[in-house]
Amino acid sequence: MANRVRVASVADVAPMQAIVVQAGGRRLALCRVNDEFYAIDDACTHDNGPLGEGELDDHQIECPRHGARFDVRTGAALSLPAVRGVKSYPVTVTGDDIFVDVP
Repeated sequence: MANRVRVASVADVAPMQAIVVQAGGRRLALCRVNDEFYAIDDACTHDNGPLGEGELDDHQIECPRHGARFDVRTGAALSLPAVRGVKSYPVTVTGDDIFVDVP
């Protein structure tokens, strides 16, 4: 069963940016694409690069270390050197509060 954890306020995440948050003992990249929010594991599957420090381009985030790209909606790996995706987590916005559901 998932736990809903408040991780940020809407104002904490600028459009087309990602920040690193903690939820349920996990380090997550919280991404804002326009007015939609997505959460994925913060560690690139290629070499644990910090995805939350990467650049967002539409629904793709690029690992700042070696350029692997991931879909922030699903966590799917989109380019080498990553061949495995990252886990994605449901996000809910209530008022100004952002919640992530984590196991």
